[in-house]
Amino acid sequence: MQLKIEDIIQQYDMVLFDEVCVLCNAWAKFLIQYDTQARFKLASVQSPLGQAILKYYQMPTEHFDTMLVIKNGQAISESTAFLKVIEELGLPFSGLKIGYLIPKFIRDFMYRQIAFNRYRLFGTTDQCQFISSHHQHHFLEHVVYESTSNN
Repeated sequence: MQLKIEDIIQQYDMVLFDEVCVLCNAWAKFLIQYDTQARFKLASVQSPLGQAILKYYQMPTEHFDTMLVIKNGQAISESTAFLKVIEELGLPFSGLKIGYLIPKFIRDFMYRQIAFNRYRLFGTTDQCQFISSHHQHHFLEHVVYESTSNN
């Protein structure tokens, strides 16, 4: 049995990231290390599941300008996505939610400057370099496919 995108979105909070971006990979690696309960499931925007989720939210499927966070079925992007994840991680990271005091248009402007220049500033990679059997429970595709194979 295959889960529908709507069911997956309602069942899991997730972070969609660009797997060829070195900065985005570092962010995913950070989440693996500090989201010890794997509250957020990671999905590459290049993966079939990531592409389906982007289409569901009518986001671009070829040019990726932002990390996308899905929390309680709601799509969140740009600086607010970062802050939403950080506040869930608890101390000391949740202290960064003070960033909400900065007006959204300023936060998003700064986010976009980094996002648009991330390949030039941080580089690219051919693949997600940290997937191992120890980390699989952090990845949406593994969790979804494991749950469908157990039904």
